[in-house]
Amino acid sequence: MRNKTLILVILVSLGLGFLGGMQYQNGQEPELGGLRDISNTDVGQPPAVDFSLFWDAWNLVNERYVDRQELDTQAMVFGAIKGMVEAVGDPFTVFLEADESKRLQEDISGEFAGVGMEIGIRDEVLTVISPLEDTPADRAGIIAGDKILVIDGESTAGIKIDEAVSKIRGRRGTKVLLTILRKTNGTEEERELEITRDKIKVPTVKWEKLEDGIGHIRFLSFNQIAKSEFDRALRELEKQGAGERLIFDLRNNPGGLLDLAIDISSYFLDPGQVVVIEQFADGSREELKAKSNGQLKDVKVVILINKGSASASEIVAGALHDNLGIKLIGEKTFGKGSVQQVEDLRFGTALKITVAKWLTPKGRSISDEGIEPDIEASRTEEDIKEGRDPQLERAIEEVKKL
Repeated sequence: MRNKTLILVILVSLGLGFLGGMQYQNGQEPELGGLRDISNTDVGQPPAVDFSLFWDAWNLVNERYVDRQELDTQAMVFGAIKGMVEAVGDPFTVFLEADESKRLQEDISGEFAGVGMEIGIRDEVLTVISPLEDTPADRAGIIAGDKILVIDGESTAGIKIDEAVSKIRGRRGTKVLLTILRKTNGTEEERELEITRDKIKVPTVKWEKLEDGIGHIRFLSFNQIAKSEFDRALRELEKQGAGERLIFDLRNNPGGLLDLAIDISSYFLDPGQVVVIEQFADGSREELKAKSNGQLKDVKVVILINKGSASASEIVAGALHDNLGIKLIGEKTFGKGSVQQVEDLRFGTALKITVAKWLTPKGRSISDEGIEPDIEASRTEEDIKEGRDPQLERAIEEVKKL
C-alpha cells in the first residue's frame, strides 16, 4: 500500500505482521475489569440506526445473569465491537485490543520472534500462504497450502488471523506445536510439527546465473530494501553475462509494500502504464501507474508463480502479464488482493479495516480470482526433498524460446 496510510497485509504469521498506521489518538487507559455504568452511549452514533435490540440484550444480561457481580463491562463492550466487526465477514477486518495493537506496531518495526511464515484464511480454514526461506517454518517442512488445524492443542476452527498470529508467535527459543493437514497426491494427511521460535529476518532478493547465460532472480518479499537489492542483482548478473534473459521468480513471495511493487513493475513498463487498480467502497477506482524507469523493457523475461505468491507479488505478475503478455509459469496464486488501513482508537485499541480491492490492469479481481499461470507446472513435496525443481526447468525452456 502507500507508505502514508495504506498497507499490504502481508500477514506473516510469525511475525511478519500487517504494515500500516494512521494518526494515533491518545486516550486515557480504561479502568479494566468489573461491572460499571456505561457512558457516551450516543457519541458517534449514526442516524437512523435502531439500536434498541442491543440494549434489550445488554439490560437482560445485567439484570438477570446469575453471577452478575463477575461481569466485566469493558470486556463486554470490546466483545460487542469484535462481534460487529466479525459480522462483516472479512478475515482482514479486525478490532484490536491494546495488547494486539501493540503487537501490530512491533511487527511494523520488525521487533518480533516467530516461526517465519505468512498465513491467511482460505475457505474458512487457517492456511499457510508461504513459509519464508531459511526460517524455522521452512526448516520444519512447512509448505504453501498447509492447513493449520491445531495450535498448541487448541483447534483453529473459526480463528481470526490476528489471534492465530498471537498464538504462534512467542519468545525466541520457545516452541509451538502445530497440527497441519496436507494434501499430497489427492490424499489428505495430518502431521504434527514442533517448531522452535526465532527472530525472523525477512529475506528479500537472491540471484544466480543459470545455463546459457540466463539470470534467475528470486524475489522473496517486497520490503524497503527490495529495490536496492534488485539493482544489485541486475548489476551482478550483467557482469556474469546473464542480463539478457531473466527468470523472475515470485514463488512463495507473500508480498510487502505496494510502492515497491510499483517500483519493480516500472523496470519493465513504460511510464504511465497501469500497474494496479484500487477499487473502493463507493465503486470509484484509482489507477496506480508505472514510474519512469524502463530499464528492463528489452530484456526477455518469464515469471514463476505458485500458491505461495500473494499480495504485492500478484500485483507485479498481473501488471507484467496484462501489459506485456509476459508468460506466467507455475500454479495459481493465493489471491490476496485487498487493501487494509489501520485506525488507532481510544484506550490503545485499533481497527484494521479493508478499504479497497486490487484489480489487475485488465480489471480482474486478485482477491476473487487469483492470478492464473499461462503454463501450469507443479513442484511436489517429493521434488523439494530430492532437490528437483520442474517449475524452474520449464521456465528455462520457455525463456530460451524468447
